[in-house]
Amino acid sequence: MVQHQVKQELFALNGDEAVALAVKQSNVDVVAAYPITPQTIIVEKFSEYVANGEVQTEFICTESEHSAISASLAASATGARAFTASASAGLALMHEILFVTSGSRTPVVMAVANRALSSPINIHGDHSDSMAERDSGWLHIYVENAQEAYDSIIQAFKIAEDSDVSLPIIVGLDGFTISHTLENVNILSDEIVKQFVGERVLPMVMTHEGKTVPFKLDPDNPMTMGPNVSPNYYFEFKRQQEEAMRNALKKIQEINLKYAVLSGRSYGDGLIDTYQLADAEIAVVVVGSTAGTLKVLVDELRSEGIKVGLLRLRTFRPFPVEQLQKALKNLKAIAVMDKSLSFGGLGGPLFNEVCTVLFDLKQHPLVVNYIFGLGGRDSNPTGLRKIFENLQQIAKTGQVENVVHYLGLKE
Repeated sequence: MVQHQVKQELFALNGDEAVALAVKQSNVDVVAAYPITPQTIIVEKFSEYVANGEVQTEFICTESEHSAISASLAASATGARAFTASASAGLALMHEILFVTSGSRTPVVMAVANRALSSPINIHGDHSDSMAERDSGWLHIYVENAQEAYDSIIQAFKIAEDSDVSLPIIVGLDGFTISHTLENVNILSDEIVKQFVGERVLPMVMTHEGKTVPFKLDPDNPMTMGPNVSPNYYFEFKRQQEEAMRNALKKIQEINLKYAVLSGRSYGDGLIDTYQLADAEIAVVVVGSTAGTLKVLVDELRSEGIKVGLLRLRTFRPFPVEQLQKALKNLKAIAVMDKSLSFGGLGGPLFNEVCTVLFDLKQHPLVVNYIFGLGGRDSNPTGLRKIFENLQQIAKTGQVENVVHYLGLKE
């Protein structure tokens, strides 16, 4: 563990409050939002900071989530540091503008308090909302607890605004499990966060007038963002976004390390966070808060002499291919847990991505998928233990009877 170099205060905060505080400390120019459970506390709390004069942020109450992301995009395009938050149907309503935001290379930061999608209506936490936006060109980070939510929002501004990245970013925190649960959170001082995040530095570009100017909408130096382009140019724009995603892999790791030196807290290498994996024979791959429960279970099984491990995927976009291959290649069997369902596909989205990563390796583990927690259904240690029991059987026999399992389903 890296020893922290600066003094910190211990606060009791839920995940939403931790996010709001991190945004407050990050010197944000514009926050545009529309309330939706379970993220509402984020923007409510931030609006209190604005009303109390604790920040100089322009707070925009919009008429819908579509308007909230449009306002955030517009603010970021003028050079402002912009933040918004959403969940579930609100994120789905943003869908069109999410692509415009990433295509315009505007580094908006958005917290998503992950929640199930209708129908039927359900306000509880699963990953269906943000997983549905995995191809929208946004970076995606998923956190394990309120502390990581606080730390990741601070890191997110620095990652998104890096000139080699210039892409928007989603920080996902499990609805209610993290968003509404009170936890101990170590808080950096306002000045330290301000110094760490720094001022937004805009890339320099050449305009149609031949001037080299900052990349922003500016009446004195007119330029076009997101223009209508023919097939002769569109492909190249999209390829540039993919290059920025590749660049983000390194930047996320670098910023995770810098933050660790500052705070004493590191989340693996920033991309993946492993637990008891070095000599493990079987393991679970998961995103989000479930990793906390699984760590306790891993310790219990280890005490029984069973070589088990855990890999928590922190960064889902860009997908850390090389890191996953290296971490998983020597295992006998792994279970990939998906808190969302890709209807009509073979298993969930995380399962499919992990299988693709492992496919070309000369040696790789047998892989099964567990769909779990849809609509906020509880996953208790007894049920989770069955996953490891199944992996032991697979490792012993070398056979996978059922690829996709539904954990805790009433059937």
